[in-house]
Amino acid sequence: MHCAADRDWRPASDAVRLTPMSELSPAMYSAGSGEPVVLLHGFTASWVLWRPILADLVTRYEVIAPTLPGHHGGPAYPGEKPVTFEHATDAIEGFLDDLGVGTAHFVGNSMGGGVALELAKRGRARSVVALAPAGGWSCGDGEGPRIGRFFARQIKMLERTHAWSERIMRRPGTRRLAFREIMRHGELVSPADAAAISEAALRCSISRRAINALSADEAGLTIGDLDRIACPVLLATPQFDRVLPGPRHAPRYRREIPGVKAVALPGCGHVPVWDDAELVTKLIVEHVEGSLGHSGAQADAVLPGTAHAGA
Repeated sequence: MHCAADRDWRPASDAVRLTPMSELSPAMYSAGSGEPVVLLHGFTASWVLWRPILADLVTRYEVIAPTLPGHHGGPAYPGEKPVTFEHATDAIEGFLDDLGVGTAHFVGNSMGGGVALELAKRGRARSVVALAPAGGWSCGDGEGPRIGRFFARQIKMLERTHAWSERIMRRPGTRRLAFREIMRHGELVSPADAAAISEAALRCSISRRAINALSADEAGLTIGDLDRIACPVLLATPQFDRVLPGPRHAPRYRREIPGVKAVALPGCGHVPVWDDAELVTKLIVEHVEGSLGHSGAQADAVLPGTAHAGA
């Protein structure tokens, strides 16, 4: 994998947060200059999901992190359309068109990873880093209904505990317990970010519709035609993913995406940016830099500091 010698990965100062040309709102984070890197969060989250890696990425790239349609702080999801990857991707394409962004490097986690792969199929991606991407299951294998039950339980728990959320999130131990299903080290999340993550999940306007679609095992929530992807793709599978376990969700992507590179994320849960921000940033920077001279599909490989993801 090619990495530019003059842009070695190094952590940026914690003091670097926003560049002078920046935008910060519930609907979008945008800052930096250079190659455009678009960060797409997972189901029931918001752009706040990416906070641990923003400071380092904006020193290198133009970073755009929208809150997805139908999610707390983001634009409304089209009321007449079912919740599918196709329609979610349509909305993100429209967002990119409004910003004047033709193609970009995409980093997506969970649902955002699935949308990033859909954008790659449409020719909008210069490269993709897919962190535990959704949509890799197949209709009839039971994973759609299982995931629907998982999110239904999570939302019900949030509804029951919302009145005590501020108190719960004050202590590192209770934050770790509260986020145990999606990350290994919830204690690393600040109380303010923990409250924002919980609020976003509770206020996601499409959660019920998506859960119903998952429970019905609808085809629009799986991703096919992966052979249409022509850009470099890095598939990163967290070691301790409880939501989309790698052995069930990575194999089809490994088989069907041309030239995919696959790595495991040691010690990480489903939302790895909080468990190991340094590792995730390193993977993104190396993959973006390595893709700049891309002229065809790349072979499966293991990046330094990571383990190969088993199928």
